[in-house]
Amino acid sequence: MALVDETRMEETGFRMSEATAGDFFALLKPRVMSLVVFTAFVGLVAAPTPINPAIAVIAILAIAIGAGASGALNMWYDADIDAVMTRTASRPVPSGRVTPGEALSFGLVLSALSVMTLGVLVNWLSAALLAFTIFFYAVIYTMWLKRWTPQNIVIGGAAGAIPPVIGWAAVTGSVSLESVILFLIIFLWTPPHFWALALFKSQDYERAGIPMLPNVAGEASTRRQIFAYALLLAPVGVAPWLLGYASIAYGIAAALLGAGFVWYAWKVLRMPDSDRVMRPAKALFGYSLLYLFAIFAVYLADSVVERMLAAAGGA
Repeated sequence: MALVDETRMEETGFRMSEATAGDFFALLKPRVMSLVVFTAFVGLVAAPTPINPAIAVIAILAIAIGAGASGALNMWYDADIDAVMTRTASRPVPSGRVTPGEALSFGLVLSALSVMTLGVLVNWLSAALLAFTIFFYAVIYTMWLKRWTPQNIVIGGAAGAIPPVIGWAAVTGSVSLESVILFLIIFLWTPPHFWALALFKSQDYERAGIPMLPNVAGEASTRRQIFAYALLLAPVGVAPWLLGYASIAYGIAAALLGAGFVWYAWKVLRMPDSDRVMRPAKALFGYSLLYLFAIFAVYLADSVVERMLAAAGGA
């Protein structure tokens, strides 16, 4: 009888596993989560309204859990394509360390926990934005866009761009133009970042049947679109200074970082077809990570210094 029950559980995807705590932590996509938490923290600190430190910690923890929930739901649904891609084959679900049922249950429980915690203990606008983010990433992007359109990462990038808006809303209970600009920086950064990756991982995406831009429109079109997005991103990165939300120091740093992004994108645009190693694309992918971290770190430092100067002046 026990053998029959175990067989039935394996067929339904709810077989018990021997997963470790580390396997469940990997389901949260910790590297992606760290970026989400950081950008949300910047939105929270940059907001003009003071917030109780305990409430701030709760907000960041809830956002982190929500981001992890999105990652777990993504890994549950994408286990089939993760299994055929070298970059993702070792993830907990396709490798068999975590069952699909466990990943799904884990993601759903964390989703509900994060949204309810943020709503009850912080405010319901930030909770609604978090719920929308989880839904958009897990359902709209993972279940639909990713497998059906080469513009998957463009539209789906909205989910990764919302965290600073959630952080802002957690403090103010509202959404402002300043938080929307932070959203736009990440939104415009996402396509060139992932298309650079797709250029040198195109065989992986082809095996998995994912219509990433290089596999559908070709490498030349992808390189042109990467450069076009870089040209859009550079001035938007400087916009907080242009609109009076940040100091000239931020403006200079953002301009230099944006120029660097355009330069790396230009090298990708001019990349010879004979370069099968895709060195310029790999360089842009690496720089794009540095760009996003640096521009948000500078914005964070600028906000903290401005607040300290205002406090000193008031004293």
